[in-house]
Amino acid sequence: MLIINKLVKPKVSNVYDTYWKFAAERQNVFFNKIANLPFLTTDPILQNHKFTNAYRASDRVSQYLIREVIYQGDQEPNELLFRILLFKIFNKIETWQLLLHEIGEITWRNYNFDRYDKVLSEAKKANETIYSGAYIMASAKSEFGYDYKHQNHLRLIELMITGNLSNKLLEARSLSEIYELLLSYPTIGPFLAYQYAIDINYSQMIDFNEMDFVVPGPGARDGISKCFIDMGDYSETEIIEYVTDIQESEFKRLGIEFRDLFGRPLQLIDCQNLFCETDKYARVAHPEAEGHSGRKRIKQIYRPQKGVINYWFPPKWGINENLLL
Repeated sequence: MLIINKLVKPKVSNVYDTYWKFAAERQNVFFNKIANLPFLTTDPILQNHKFTNAYRASDRVSQYLIREVIYQGDQEPNELLFRILLFKIFNKIETWQLLLHEIGEITWRNYNFDRYDKVLSEAKKANETIYSGAYIMASAKSEFGYDYKHQNHLRLIELMITGNLSNKLLEARSLSEIYELLLSYPTIGPFLAYQYAIDINYSQMIDFNEMDFVVPGPGARDGISKCFIDMGDYSETEIIEYVTDIQESEFKRLGIEFRDLFGRPLQLIDCQNLFCETDKYARVAHPEAEGHSGRKRIKQIYRPQKGVINYWFPPKWGINENLLL
């Protein structure tokens, strides 16, 4: 448990209860998808707009990363880290599949900058989008000198692998140490360093508790500012720890039966993400609520994805057998 004893407790706004209601209904949508139900939700905001899952690992891109990237292929540390970094730099399934199609097996031992650059440059010249729009990647041109962003990022991955990052990760004693190692590299700021740390922690390379460490991203800060009138003696990080700690009692208070992830409660990374999603949801549900960004609308429209996701989680979590029930 992450019980935080502070003298002055945070004061909630009317958006705060929406945080919990959104988490529960978004999780209901997840289970309705698994059950292949034709009607996912009665919530008009969820019907019309795109939101990530209540659990980060349930998202389509995370699922692909876990199943098709991390647990497929050589588990040797350098090979594993290379695949994770290459996938996450672009964070786009179609880019990974393009590289697989054009290059074949994706391995560090057979990596060649020119081959990868050629595939990605040709895609860019064909006006294909090779980066996800989920977050903005800095170009790193000042560090590596290339005109194309992907060229600089390939060099960044090379720097990380040749700099013995995999061994440093294996020697790390905490998730926060993993974060600090990643943060030390060019163009990787606090948000990306934390996200990458969680992604690497899905693998067998490291095994830290997701309840040990969290870093609030910009969207989460917006959500926190909407959910709380006053944070009291709590920092934004401690607010995330606080709500994660009291999740069971808050669902009970609101009379909500929250369907967790097969016995796995919401983790710090999930509650961090939920603040980000609540910020977006509140732009429609609570238009009067002001966040730091001042954004007033939700950009992404919900469009059902083609194909069925065969959900599968890191085996060390011990929940995959429940997916068969």
